[in-house]
Amino acid sequence: MTILKTVLIVLLVYFGLKFLIRLLAPYIMRYIAKKAGQKFQQSFGNSPFSNQNPHEKPREEVIIEKMPFQKRKSSNKVGEYVDYEEIE
Repeated sequence: MTILKTVLIVLLVYFGLKFLIRLLAPYIMRYIAKKAGQKFQQSFGNSPFSNQNPHEKPREEVIIEKMPFQKRKSSNKVGEYVDYEEIE
């Protein structure tokens, strides 16, 4: 009789946990997503591209200077010409 009682308790606990997990899964996933979003904001919140303080100037200024136009050396020789014969 004790074996039957033990099996019934194990089955009751198994199905009870299964039911609770199905009920609580959306809340757990929402919590995990919120925590991941907060961690993402913390790690990338200090970048110069963040909009935390729009009046603050970026620390580094990037200047791109154009190189003077250079003529490419073009030659008429494109590649080696291979003569082939069609075989039927």
